[in-house]
Amino acid sequence: MPVPRFASFPLIAAAACALLSACSAEKHEDPAKQERSGERMVAPILAGEDARDPFSYARPQEARVTHVALDLAADFAAKRLGGTATLDVQSAPGAKEIVLDSKGLEVETVTNAEGQPLQFAVGQADADRGAPLTIQLNGASRIRIAYKSAPDAEALQWLTPAQTAGKQQPFLFSQGQPTLNRTWIPTQDSPGIRQTWEARIVVPEPLKVVMSGENLARDGEAAGEGRRAFRFRMDKPVAPYLIAIAAGDLAFQELGARSGVYAEPATIAIR
Repeated sequence: MPVPRFASFPLIAAAACALLSACSAEKHEDPAKQERSGERMVAPILAGEDARDPFSYARPQEARVTHVALDLAADFAAKRLGGTATLDVQSAPGAKEIVLDSKGLEVETVTNAEGQPLQFAVGQADADRGAPLTIQLNGASRIRIAYKSAPDAEALQWLTPAQTAGKQQPFLFSQGQPTLNRTWIPTQDSPGIRQTWEARIVVPEPLKVVMSGENLARDGEAAGEGRRAFRFRMDKPVAPYLIAIAAGDLAFQELGARSGVYAEPATIAIR
């Protein structure tokens, strides 16, 4: 089996940015001002019927996700990612609930920032869109969802050691396009609802994790016996499908002052 490869999507991102700038949107804070003040950037959302996403259950004009914080552990034997997703929510006056996208997620509990339980319901599933996850806010602006992905989550590919180049360790990688990240992240999975995000991912040693954001702990941190945690951050609002992950026997090869590549050691010459 060929070694997994990863690619950025500059043309898609550029097209999405052009669409955002061309369409009307709600009023929002100046991004430069937000950066100077240390606040998280909040992207505008598209307004109008033409901007409605038929592939998402979200109702962002009522309540939308602005930030996602993941704290997950990878279980290679069970082929699951499990832990919590903490969502920052921006609600319109009078909004009582938020609707998220989910597909195959096993939701255990939902609480507010103080740990108080919030009522939630998973609606009828659609073969393509999954099911709506509706959460009663009770005034909460931050909600924490404890959950697990399903073993057959469409966005996640779990490789056995025999399927890798090195033949020694398992490998995990994701492909979230176009609407598959809802199979491992409970959020509003629509490109028009851009979100900043952060993540802490725990894996067995000696595996490493990479994600599509700033790497805050390249060598990982101790996370209990035989496990290490890796942390990442994306402080610019992005489409949810751009959240990507890979974990396995990875090494880094520097290509220049500002570039490099992660790959299995068997596929690159380490200098």
